[in-house]
Amino acid sequence: MGKTRILILGGTTEARQLAEALAARADLDVVLSLAGRTVDPAPQPVAVRSGGFGGAEGLSRYLVDEAIDLLIDATHPFAARISANAAEAATLSGISAFALRRPAWLPVEGDRWRSVQTVSKAIAALGPTPRHVLLAIGRQEAHYANAAPIHHYWVRSVDPVEPPLTAPNVTYIHSKGPFRLADELVMLRHHRIDVIVTKNSGGSATYAKIEAARKLGIEVIMIERAPVADMPAVKTVQDALRRIDHLAPSLMKRGV
Repeated sequence: MGKTRILILGGTTEARQLAEALAARADLDVVLSLAGRTVDPAPQPVAVRSGGFGGAEGLSRYLVDEAIDLLIDATHPFAARISANAAEAATLSGISAFALRRPAWLPVEGDRWRSVQTVSKAIAALGPTPRHVLLAIGRQEAHYANAAPIHHYWVRSVDPVEPPLTAPNVTYIHSKGPFRLADELVMLRHHRIDVIVTKNSGGSATYAKIEAARKLGIEVIMIERAPVADMPAVKTVQDALRRIDHLAPSLMKRGV
């Protein structure tokens, strides 16, 4: 009897944790797909495929050509296009699929959140008075800050922002989570940050800035998630493992 072939669309902590949990299983053959945007990605515990597929149709062809039995969308909560392609590809190919999506953060007492739907609206929400802004949205969309050059931005990302912003007052912070509350408090105080622009990514790795903002009374402009693709979803790696175990017998029967 052959192995069950699983393709994980990754790039998140949860994707790596899931791959680690599945790597040692003799009944599975796991491939982790990464977008290839990170300059120096961490070593992975399973075979890695890097780069795009060519939309939903390209991904569907890959699933069929590589005899994939199960597709797991464990991409970033803001990778809406990839998630939509994954859902469509699963339908086109007839392959079983589900998503691993961490829950969004929810405001608690003491938070000063202003919710917006896009990065451009978040920049506009900074207003007409110069502010000290921690821009923690990753490097891909940092250029939206060029539309409001009156502010001083501290742009935090794993890799350098290319090309650099044209706004005159920009400081780049290259660092990778998880971040500690104590360090976030020091950073926010040191730079006199008065507003944070971030995405509602969920999870624990970058939540410390939200907690630090609450303690310091700093406003957070929160970019909320777009509606998710229509695909069955679980919230944790443990839930994903249980779902795989539940699906495995039917997947193996189909692969015989």
